[in-house]
Amino acid sequence: MVTMTAPTPDTDGHTVSPDAGDLVVDRRSDKVGVVMGHVGPYVQLRPPHGGLEWDVPPEDVRPPTPTEELSAKVAVANRRWGR
Repeated sequence: MVTMTAPTPDTDGHTVSPDAGDLVVDRRSDKVGVVMGHVGPYVQLRPPHGGLEWDVPPEDVRPPTPTEELSAKVAVANRRWGR
């Protein structure tokens, strides 16, 4: 199940690394991904509908827009129904 949450800034305004299961966007490529975990200084993302993971520095992730979030949900549903 994909949890549609995103990183939030801490009291100093720095982005807190997202947790596993969070939906985020890689700012470098504008690809939406689900956080799978953290390796070293990187956040590992995987497409919401499955696929290969990729590494992103935590400062290069952002919350998804409502449109991006809906698109991710549709991709997951389509994958489940074989479309």
